[in-house]
Amino acid sequence: MTTPAARPDNRTNRRSPVQTAALLYGAVFLLVGAAGFIPGITTNYDTMQFAGHQSEAMLMGLFQVSILHNLVHLLYGVAGIALARTVSGARNFLRWGGAVYLLLWLYGLLIDKESTANFVPLNSADDWLHLLLGLTMVGLSFLDRGAHDRTAGRART
Repeated sequence: MTTPAARPDNRTNRRSPVQTAALLYGAVFLLVGAAGFIPGITTNYDTMQFAGHQSEAMLMGLFQVSILHNLVHLLYGVAGIALARTVSGARNFLRWGGAVYLLLWLYGLLIDKESTANFVPLNSADDWLHLLLGLTMVGLSFLDRGAHDRTAGRART
């Protein structure tokens, strides 16, 4: 017979909603980063450059990408998956990663898309996707706020 101390506690082994969100965003970023390197999923693949607005490669025919852009997505994916292991890591990934996307959205709105400032590269579709990502990531970072005292394993009063 197992003693209560030796029994696994399902509450401590379960992933919180904020961890699940970070894990899902991380997985999607990994998939998008990899898809950016696959001809067919990425149109005009032969025009892809390391960086810069001259890259005419388009992920799903919609989002302008470059090698740098794809690498950033892959790194975001790795960070999301790694940081999803803890509640605080997941929360920080979503909050600060989302804030970076909101800044990237503003950057994309302010720059001339045909200038060297567009080094990532970004197009209009990227800009609006960055707004959506930024808002949802920051919003999801507040999941479970105050709902549980995880250290005590009971609801807060």
